[in-house]
Amino acid sequence: MVRDDLSDLAAFAAVARHRSFRRAAAELALSPSALSHGLRGLEERMGVRLLNRTTRSVAPTEAGAVLLLRLAPALADIAAAVEAASATAARPTGTLRLNAPRSACRLVLMPLLSRFLTLHPEIRVEVASDDALTDIVGEGFDAGIRFGERLALDMVAVPVSGPQRFAVVAAPAYLARRGIPEAPADLAGHACLRQRFPGGSLFPWELERDGVMEAVATDGPLILGDQDLIRLAALDGLGIGFLFEGYVADDLAAGRLVRLLSPWCPPFPGFHLYYPGRRQVPVPLRAFLDVVREAGRSAPFGAGPDAPPVCP
Repeated sequence: MVRDDLSDLAAFAAVARHRSFRRAAAELALSPSALSHGLRGLEERMGVRLLNRTTRSVAPTEAGAVLLLRLAPALADIAAAVEAASATAARPTGTLRLNAPRSACRLVLMPLLSRFLTLHPEIRVEVASDDALTDIVGEGFDAGIRFGERLALDMVAVPVSGPQRFAVVAAPAYLARRGIPEAPADLAGHACLRQRFPGGSLFPWELERDGVMEAVATDGPLILGDQDLIRLAALDGLGIGFLFEGYVADDLAAGRLVRLLSPWCPPFPGFHLYYPGRRQVPVPLRAFLDVVREAGRSAPFGAGPDAPPVCP
């Protein structure tokens, strides 16, 4: 390696991550032309093309993808080591990049961030609300939030919520027209409000009672991509929704929605914050982990990380 290789490798990783010279240049405080010139010099020294460039897009070549696979974790380690060595100020600084599904953002993450940013005003937080199973390492995130069964084995996982629960709900007006389902099989005759994930699959309605799982075949005239929209459709009497309990708790308490098939919706393990198991945890992430653990210790029964199940 020559002296400029490390900075040019970091520049290559930024362009490959953003798929854009302009956005990478803004992140690195360089001009796009200077960034492009530096990367051409890197390619010449290595004797291989790393990026395919067109007037509209930029993407890693096969060789670039192989390099990026090893390079991204190494650069993260270097950044974490430098940040840890320089973290002598009384208040942590830096940027924390998090990836979480929309349900976790609403139910878990935003309350934690309110506390976190109050304690650490010099840290900048960037949240990507994403229902896809994103590779947080490959996409440059410090940590993500998922359910425990969806975590890779090489990740460190910390609970960020107590057990969660789904609720089958409908508006009183809908039930007055269509009747009340008494068992999961009765849903076949109802207008079910379904959710489609970004990848194209439909969210399955899986109900459970006494340890017996029942996958329900649902149908209905409306498919939506967000639980907030499903809640609004249920409130409008358009059908039966299957949502996280936290989305509809106020509506159930006020009588705007009615809970159905409650015995078939037991609690299940909640959300986990996960991150790569590296020797040096970045300073902003370490500060966020402290807030997560403190929230778990101070949460009321059934509300925070590690809390026991609540079964109303």
